[in-house]
Amino acid sequence: MFSFNYILQCPANGTGGKFTIYQPINLYRKFTANQIFTGHEILGDHFALITTTEGVIVDIVNITDAGDDVEAFNGLLTPGFINAHCHVELSHLKGFIKSGSGLVEFVQQVMGKRDASEELKLDKMQTAVLEMYDKGITAVGDICNTTNTITIKLKSKLRWHNFIEVSGFTDGGANKRLGDIKKVYDNFYENGLLKTSLSPHAPYSVSKTLFSQLNNETANQFITIHNQECATENDLYQNKSGGFLELYKNFGIDISSFEPTGKTSLQSWLPYFTNNQSIICVHNTFIAKADIDFCKRQLNTQLYFCLCVNANKYIEQKLPPIDLLVKNNCIIVIGTDSYASNWQLDILEEIKTIQQETSFTIPLSEILKWATINGATALQMDNTLGSFEKDKKPGVVLIEGIENSNTTVHSSAKRIL
Repeated sequence: MFSFNYILQCPANGTGGKFTIYQPINLYRKFTANQIFTGHEILGDHFALITTTEGVIVDIVNITDAGDDVEAFNGLLTPGFINAHCHVELSHLKGFIKSGSGLVEFVQQVMGKRDASEELKLDKMQTAVLEMYDKGITAVGDICNTTNTITIKLKSKLRWHNFIEVSGFTDGGANKRLGDIKKVYDNFYENGLLKTSLSPHAPYSVSKTLFSQLNNETANQFITIHNQECATENDLYQNKSGGFLELYKNFGIDISSFEPTGKTSLQSWLPYFTNNQSIICVHNTFIAKADIDFCKRQLNTQLYFCLCVNANKYIEQKLPPIDLLVKNNCIIVIGTDSYASNWQLDILEEIKTIQQETSFTIPLSEILKWATINGATALQMDNTLGSFEKDKKPGVVLIEGIENSNTTVHSSAKRIL
């Protein structure tokens, strides 16, 4: 059904005679497992996934209709994962920043330790990209402050959306900060990395003027922002208090002109974006019901909420209110953050933490949607990634160590195709 024979005729023994070789050529690969997650639902072991040898999805059929040469696996097959938030260029900081320090201290250490030799940075970035590929990630939403990752991305098997990060908390410096970072954006674009957009870093690092400029620069685009990663972010906007005041002082940033809004950070920054942007809000560790209700009233903006739970444990030792996001029908995606704030870049480890450390049961099929089709949609790559649908090329990943449709501490993921 899925192969044919070809005939090769060659001279034999110099006599001018001919001989024939029959060699099967497999045009398709066929996979089955205990379970297959399609990107939308989990199927049982009586189905087979059929792809081309290049990984393009042909069909999912009953195992009795799949013919011969079906590769059988013990575990769950899923489309490749989407890492909606990462900082590959921080890979050289793995193990350099002590966990549990809190975000303000973490930010200061990152800013103080970013410098390293180009050789070291390149080596650690290559290690990070290889780990993501081997662990079944197919696409990455990557935060970029420099052009350091361009060479790696041009050679990578992963697909990328590059969020060129804009920061600057004083209004007077907005024009220069935007002009400087647009040179980085142009470099990505000129090198053929067309899936690239400008994005604000965080509410505590972007001024009112810079937010307004970014609203104009990103009309009808999709962007990302670190949101409510720590409690002091809300303190800053509600009453100009908290740990960020010390950070500004340490770095000589004059915030005398900053006026608190009396609202949470999310309710303070989101109204700046009025030009039909799609936004991935990352972390959301201290988001509240009132914030979610506020989001729902912003009818001109599509919001996705990215969970990076192991990074939240690493930095603040606190998980976001996942139950609140779920109960309010928020569109959730998953990221790993960087080696600077995580022990690994493995989406399955994020899934395991979500399942094992939340106070209520979330079906594995729901979390896998966050990690596949939701992430692909958020990065606007769902035409080819995120689900086992005809003509897509999402990658095939095997999750081993599944028990009763749940992950365990022993669960692991690896790329099959």
